[in-house]
Amino acid sequence: MFWVMAAAMTVLVAVALLLPFLRGGRVAEPAAAFDLRVYRDQLREVDRDLSRGVLTPDEADRLRTEIGRKVLEADRALAAQSPRTVTAGRGAVAIALLAVLLGGAGALYAWLGAPRLPDAPLTVRVAAAEARYNGRPTQAEAERTAPPISVATPDPAYVELIDKLREAVARNPGDPQGLALLAEHELRLGNLVAARTAQSQLVESLGDRAGALDHARLAALMVEAAGGLVTPEAEAALDRALALDPQNGQALYMRGLMLAQTDRPDLAFPIWRGLLERGPEDAPWIAPIRQVIPDLAWLAGHADYQPPPAGGAAEGAAPAMPGPDAAAVAAAQDMTPEERQQMIAGMVRQLEDRLTTTGGTGAEWGRLVGALTVTGQMDKARAMLDQGRAALQGDAAELAALNDAATGAGL
Repeated sequence: MFWVMAAAMTVLVAVALLLPFLRGGRVAEPAAAFDLRVYRDQLREVDRDLSRGVLTPDEADRLRTEIGRKVLEADRALAAQSPRTVTAGRGAVAIALLAVLLGGAGALYAWLGAPRLPDAPLTVRVAAAEARYNGRPTQAEAERTAPPISVATPDPAYVELIDKLREAVARNPGDPQGLALLAEHELRLGNLVAARTAQSQLVESLGDRAGALDHARLAALMVEAAGGLVTPEAEAALDRALALDPQNGQALYMRGLMLAQTDRPDLAFPIWRGLLERGPEDAPWIAPIRQVIPDLAWLAGHADYQPPPAGGAAEGAAPAMPGPDAAAVAAAQDMTPEERQQMIAGMVRQLEDRLTTTGGTGAEWGRLVGALTVTGQMDKARAMLDQGRAALQGDAAELAALNDAATGAGL
């Protein structure tokens, strides 16, 4: 049916384009014929002027002679110019040009288009999406084919501390705090599979005490390790997170991502729309949703959808890399005092270097202040508090976050 309609429309357009050329050639009058008609009218006008006495017989004869000469010239010109030749020439050129255009359009479609693509009714598309959903690779398969990520070369001292953390976790594999630290820092080093493994062990060690955030973070690390693909194992972690907290933003974002990856924009769009409208604007999933939701809305059949205006964090800004908080700094229970102190110092120094170089949010400055107070560096904590306040001067919300953190740290 589509091709019948397309062919009919093509024929109609071709006829509409050709008619002016063909019809214009038949009715067009050569210039000599027009001149001849004018000269004959002038001869009749001379006779009328003579009968009215406006012209003398001599004047009338002279005018007839002059007009007669022009009539002969026009008649010779008309005889040399065939209206049929003009019509055929213009029509042939128009037909040739139209044939070239139609042929070029057909060739371009055959090259860039998909003329043999079968119809795709809704039931077929839903079935294809279901097959794509069921055909996803496992977590292990996706991790084997996932491209490696590039990270900045870490400080050798930091790498040494992480090696000690790995040894401590190996000695006490059921320690939730050590596993949480290991998952975070393996991720920072770009060891995605190791980070996913540590988080999986953490969830397993917590058992029924694992919360929605623990399961959602496990799913996120699975997606990272799988190269961005939401595997069946990651989906299972999402299901557990949403069973504990149906409004967990991170889990809902990845649920929408999975639906979009399996060609179900109609189901992904309402999930991401709800996240975008609920906020908060500085949530890490808001920026990627804003980038793609206009296209997703169009694919879902909501072409007139307008996302809510951005507010709070700058649109498109990537979430800042979190630094260690006071609880994390005090968590390495299974290390010797010297090892624990070295690890804490390395993490705090890394966070301090980043904030003093590139800046950060009030919560991050507060995290640094809290970490310094935990390690007993009160003077430096006060200095960082003053520096953070100076850096955030003019931003009342971020200053309030920093001051609240400082109050919680006893400053």
